[in-house]
Amino acid sequence: MIAYRLVLCALAAISAVPSVTGGVEAQAYPDRLIKMVVPYPPGGPILGQTVIIENRAGAGGALGTKAVAGAEPDGYTLLFGNASALVVGPAVYRFRDYDTVKHFTPIAKVTEGYEVLVVAPDFPAKNVQELVAYAKARPGKLNFGSMGYGNLTHLAAELFKLQTGTDFVHVPYKGSPEAVAGIVAGEVHILFGEVAGLLPLVRAGKIRALGVASAARNALAPDLPTMIEGGIPDFVALTFTGVVAPAGTPATIVAKLNAAINESLKSAEIVAALGKLGAEVRTGSAQEFAAFIARERAIWIDVVARADIKAQ
Repeated sequence: MIAYRLVLCALAAISAVPSVTGGVEAQAYPDRLIKMVVPYPPGGPILGQTVIIENRAGAGGALGTKAVAGAEPDGYTLLFGNASALVVGPAVYRFRDYDTVKHFTPIAKVTEGYEVLVVAPDFPAKNVQELVAYAKARPGKLNFGSMGYGNLTHLAAELFKLQTGTDFVHVPYKGSPEAVAGIVAGEVHILFGEVAGLLPLVRAGKIRALGVASAARNALAPDLPTMIEGGIPDFVALTFTGVVAPAGTPATIVAKLNAAINESLKSAEIVAALGKLGAEVRTGSAQEFAAFIARERAIWIDVVARADIKAQ
């Protein structure tokens, strides 16, 4: 994932960033290797001599996330998380081992993106309202795919069901490749997934996009209407990435990390590279990121409760 590679580059150069608070911790930090835990499959190299990456995939991101929650709060073990690891998974499973609000200190948000609703190529509905009408005429006879039980692709579809009063059967796949193959083959009728990952298949005619779950149209697909334009009020399914540390990490270190990450994301080249992946750079303070996580967490806890989704 390009986003966490860029963040690693920023952290590798952190010693060049002056302390914004002048605290003792920030002045001395870092004086040894920083470990960035990525709770997804391997895909990132070691960059520089200051930061190493540790891929700890498993349980939808819970294994790597739990490992960081229990680490020393000294700024040397960080988590590069996303929506599923930080807000959606915890909303579904209510993990006993960690709580994203209680056990983490947000450092910086890196990107935001959105889910897009796609259908099988021969599916009769050509827009969101046609899909809703078609599904209401066939309650329980249509299905939706997801990239795993309890992740954002699952809950986005559950939110769609709640907002439209439709009834789809959930078909969870083991991951993204299997779910995408399923929608292309027509095994499932609809699927929510990240814009950048699905647009190449849309452009190739292998699947058809009906709407993007954002407040405004996506720059990668300006002709694609939003779900809101399609008649589903306030329908937004937000993806994001960001860096967090164990709770109790000193404020001086949090400030230094936040400054380094935000500085790295000012580059026009980086913004353009992330934009091609359907991700928009969203920098800000650690406090703003904390408030954002709390809001997103509340949204998906509400969806889980209303849809009566049980942990498996």
